[in-house]
Amino acid sequence: MIRCNLSRMLGERKLKVSDVERGTGLHRHKIAALYNETVKKVDIETIDKVCEYLSCTVGELFERVSDDCAQGQ
Repeated sequence: MIRCNLSRMLGERKLKVSDVERGTGLHRHKIAALYNETVKKVDIETIDKVCEYLSCTVGELFERVSDDCAQGQ
């Protein structure tokens, strides 16, 4: 399973979804789906804009975890 760390990263930076929305120009629903980990697929442009805004790598934003770890959330 792929886990999105956007929620954690925004918390660490004391940022809100609305900050990312303003800073990237992305629609709020796209950012919220990443934040809530309800997204099923993400386009490259969205990933690029979020990573650029947060000055992070794709590997910091997303990580692959085993299904066992994901169930223990």
